[in-house]
Amino acid sequence: MNRPIVLFTLLWTFGYILAYTAELSWLSLYTSLAGGIAVIWLWMLRQPWSQAVCLLLIIFIAAGYYEDYDRHNQSGIVEGTSEAANFSLNGVIVNQVEVDGDKAAFIIRSNDYDGERFAVSVRLLSKQEQQEAMSWQRGDQVKLEGSLQVPGESRNFGGFDYRHYLRFQHIHWQITVKGISSVYRAAPDSWTFGHVLRWNDSFRSMLGEGVERLFPKEQAGFMKGMLIGLTDDIDPQQFQQFSQLGLTHIIAISGLNVAVFLACLLWIMRRLGFTRETYLITAMLMMPVYIAVTGASPSIIRAGLMAMLGLYAAYRHTLKDGLHTVLIVGCVMLLWEPYYLLDVSFQLSFLVTIGLILGVPSANKLMPIRSKSWRDALSITIVAQCISFPVSIYYFNQFSLLSLAANFALVPVFSMFTMPAGTAALLISFASNPVGQALAWLVAKVNDWIFALVSAVSKWHLFQTIWPTPGLVWIIGYYAAWSLLIYGLLNRKGKGEALQGDELNGPMLNGLSTKKKFTGFKVQVPVKAMLLPVSSVSLIAMLLFAYQPALWSQEGQVFFMDVGQGDSMLIRSPQSRSIILVDGGGTVTFRKSGEEWKQRSDPYEVGRKLLVPLLKKRGVQQIDYLIVTHQDADHIGGLQSVLEQIPVKQLIFNGTAKPTAGAEELFQTALNYGVKLVKAYAGDVLQVDQDTLLRFLYPLPAKQGETGIRLEKEQNAESVVFLMEMQGTRWLFTGDMEQASEAAVLRMINGAPATDVSSDVLIRGQQPLPSGQIDVLKVAHHGSKTSTTAAWLDAWQPKYAVISVGQHNVYGHPHPTVVGRLEERNVHILRTDNQGEIQMIIRDGTIRMRTRFAETR
Repeated sequence: MNRPIVLFTLLWTFGYILAYTAELSWLSLYTSLAGGIAVIWLWMLRQPWSQAVCLLLIIFIAAGYYEDYDRHNQSGIVEGTSEAANFSLNGVIVNQVEVDGDKAAFIIRSNDYDGERFAVSVRLLSKQEQQEAMSWQRGDQVKLEGSLQVPGESRNFGGFDYRHYLRFQHIHWQITVKGISSVYRAAPDSWTFGHVLRWNDSFRSMLGEGVERLFPKEQAGFMKGMLIGLTDDIDPQQFQQFSQLGLTHIIAISGLNVAVFLACLLWIMRRLGFTRETYLITAMLMMPVYIAVTGASPSIIRAGLMAMLGLYAAYRHTLKDGLHTVLIVGCVMLLWEPYYLLDVSFQLSFLVTIGLILGVPSANKLMPIRSKSWRDALSITIVAQCISFPVSIYYFNQFSLLSLAANFALVPVFSMFTMPAGTAALLISFASNPVGQALAWLVAKVNDWIFALVSAVSKWHLFQTIWPTPGLVWIIGYYAAWSLLIYGLLNRKGKGEALQGDELNGPMLNGLSTKKKFTGFKVQVPVKAMLLPVSSVSLIAMLLFAYQPALWSQEGQVFFMDVGQGDSMLIRSPQSRSIILVDGGGTVTFRKSGEEWKQRSDPYEVGRKLLVPLLKKRGVQQIDYLIVTHQDADHIGGLQSVLEQIPVKQLIFNGTAKPTAGAEELFQTALNYGVKLVKAYAGDVLQVDQDTLLRFLYPLPAKQGETGIRLEKEQNAESVVFLMEMQGTRWLFTGDMEQASEAAVLRMINGAPATDVSSDVLIRGQQPLPSGQIDVLKVAHHGSKTSTTAAWLDAWQPKYAVISVGQHNVYGHPHPTVVGRLEERNVHILRTDNQGEIQMIIRDGTIRMRTRFAETR
């Protein structure tokens, strides 16, 4: 074991992964203790086989430790309690209070339930209450009364699970409070360590106010996130643009910030004439302060601890191995908080750091560039991109082909100018505001140019790739393939014809230092000759599979996604694998004049927060047909984000325009991206592929002589209605059609002249309208009593009825009358409010289905 720390860290991490994925109930802290005793005993035996058994036992020791830690992460509230309308709680606020619009959110450590943590959300009823809530601070004693609730879990397959997210923060309950009259607050009555954190919050707020004072409003959120880790005010659209180019690490505080801070600090102290010992010790003492001021995220803790260890080693003249340093820090962090392993910032921070330590020396040898500075910069950028790629597509499901160029060009600007100059402007402004503003003006001008460039380039869909979520086995295989490829490239250059007695030139292969010797066997030339082509082909094959894992699948898919009180259906055809998206949900808001203070900086938007991430996770790289049944907010609200982030070829709509800002923006965005707009009328047919056909039943064609797009405020009666035939199955999608529309369709099916509700109109029917029994009916208007008549159900005789409706909606959907009609006809009812997402798979003419929740909720 030339590298015991490397081996131990890998085994310990694998033990955590085993415990998290396998959920072995027999594991516990006792099995870990027994395993530790066994390791000591076997090590003392020094048998040939004892070393291998010890390594295996380390995995189970780690698994037992994680399992015991996870098992103790339970609520102290009596099991079986689901919610309580009047729940009282005493405790202490343990984080910085976030006041956003009409909401104040914080975490309480209770005095009543063994220190259990609760997530609290207070709905503020007036601007005065908002001002009062802004005075709340970490460490305050509070007594409140509100509604106790279990955190919501993901209602769609693969969606964000808020319950799991809170559980990994040791929070099992939410409390919602109406108005601050139900909250009693008092300042802490004695000094505790919380006072230090309370002071740190105030200091960060002061710095944030300084940034707001120096920089334009549209840049203040960005600069606060970059300089002090305050990300709440970052413009969501701006964040999305940086994300699409793989530049979010610039905004988030990370190891890059630590490196820049440390470099500037050391440079200043050297200029001031500090001795080597003095500036190293001072830098070590300043690192905990910097970690606290910037928010103490896992990535900043990792970088800060590594910097402190490195500074200490330099002080003691023992600085040798960066790999050992980063792994020691990782082990300490995982022992302190095993859930760090599941944190994306922790994963990216450590993987990229380890990748840079191991991979950059090898990459430098392969770079045909003489300039050391350019060679190092290019090697660092390429290695960081390759290492972070699988984690990025696992969590974010996107990768820009321009990411390498964007990072290579922009990271030096931010790290060498924006960060240090922005920090200097902020600090100088407290001594001399005019000087600070002058420097901030220069930074802002550079930012303007960069933001304009990022905004323009992020809209190039051609360079944006979308990847389905890969599996853990694929990720491991990806890293193995890259390691073998680098090793093969080095061998091709003649750097290591034989490993015996030579320096190992492929450190990524086995985690050894480039200065270590490796003896004991010799790789034969034919094997090495095959290594490069085999690893290259394997890597290409893995990437192609990851990009299109279901390329050869012959099954159709119809997913009724749970978007709350709205509609959104994803259809994938079996032959051509064409994507049809029907509506996109939306959030309906009611805001009165004078209530602008209630507006939140980042309000929930179903497209950006739910729909687009779901589509990307499922590998929707292009939408062939976007069908907008009508233009009410609960059907088109989420489509704005879809158009901005996913290429769309055709948008099919009802030929009208609703005079609202949301509808106008949607169609303008479609035109800007070159989306073809297609009007759909009764009698039109869309042949998607050999197995999939769409027959449009409604709305009625335009009146003779009527051209262009007609304005129509009331959209329900103009809903696009179509019958889909897929591998012998029949599906009826109805939008929010009403009883009059149903009657018109039935008259057309029966061959009678169809009439508009206002005047007689002949149909532009290109094909006879179909009729007969169907397999699945998407119930119109969320089950409202204004549709789904008895005549409509009798005409179609559906086997299944899907009602897309929000939980506890204020409209009373679905109406009991509609549910009764369906039950009377023995129709199997599926509801998104009860069962979450409903997925149906069509294979060989048979429909198989699953729901997110098996039981009614």
